Amino acid sequence: MESKLPVLFLCLAFAACSANQHHDPSVVGYSQEDLVLPSKLLDLFTSWSVKHSKIYATPKEKVKRYRVFKQNLMHIAETNRKNGSYWLGLNQFADIAHKEFKANYLGLKPGLSKMGAPPRPATAFRYANAVSLPWAVDWRYKGAVTPVKNQGKCGSCWAFSTVAAVEGINQIATGKLVSLSEQELMDCDTTFDHGCGGGIMDFAFAFIMGNQGIHTDEDYPYLMEEGYCKEKQPHARVVTITGYEDVPENSEVSLLKALAHQPVSVGIAAGSKDFQFYKGGVFDGDCSAELDHALTAVGYGSSYGQDYIVMKNSWGKSWGEQGFVMIKRGTGQPEGVCGIYSMASYPVKNAIHWGA
Repeated sequence: MESKLPVLFLCLAFAACSANQHHDPSVVGYSQEDLVLPSKLLDLFTSWSVKHSKIYATPKEKVKRYRVFKQNLMHIAETNRKNGSYWLGLNQFADIAHKEFKANYLGLKPGLSKMGAPPRPATAFRYANAVSLPWAVDWRYKGAVTPVKNQGKCGSCWAFSTVAAVEGINQIATGKLVSLSEQELMDCDTTFDHGCGGGIMDFAFAFIMGNQGIHTDEDYPYLMEEGYCKEKQPHARVVTITGYEDVPENSEVSLLKALAHQPVSVGIAAGSKDFQFYKGGVFDGDCSAELDHALTAVGYGSSYGQDYIVMKNSWGKSWGEQGFVMIKRGTGQPEGVCGIYSMASYPVKNAIHWGA
């Protein structure tokens, strides 16, 4: 492999500039000079480790992670060389093998609905007759999206997707953007959802309804692990919803209709190496075989002829475009890229008030 490193780094450097003519040439976050010479590889790993606060328990562990880092760097270089509509870059997952990544950072479990849990409700779709949709929507600029959060090494994406959708509809209904508690879902919504072991958003919406609301993140902060369910505090604020609905499956236009009115929780097949290292652009690359992760759709639009849906992830701001990803739409696939039209739902909030 060492004899191929000069070619690899040249490819990576030039691919970073040419993967898409509209993006920052330092797509992996480092200068071309850092990438051209093989002798710079260890320096690159060291600087990356410092940037992401990586500390290894033993020299053996550091050597292991260094090898994984080099393998992942090669994948990034080879993918960017293809000059597609999206590009990859080094992020906090660069020293994590793909198998390990899939085991620890996903968490959507669609199969829960077939294992004794009640089926997803056959609810009405309130936006079915929506017409004259705007050509673009972005709830971030409408004040309905909280800053990107980080689920950590825990399969709690379902809780983050649920909370982001509730935060959105609450802001639309009340005018107040309030960060809500994923940890409460982790600790207390345990009948069918399983904390770091995974869950689905509909069950979490149902829990919030049955629990007469969900606490704020300030009152019930996230721990990156499962904890004990806390009783309601007398003066703690909660946000309520009055229902939830499913978006009709395999229908791009239905998702756009819903998204024109509010952020939407979406299941996605995100367990691919390309998704692990997504850095920017309109993603239409490799996906995993089944739905395994949950995001929150927060808008749609077009960029240089590429139609997309923009989604909020829960892997922190160092992943993707400051924590967001643009997924290509208009491909003609009924299920959409990475199955994004297969499992989408949203909360309903008719009442405008705090408290149960």
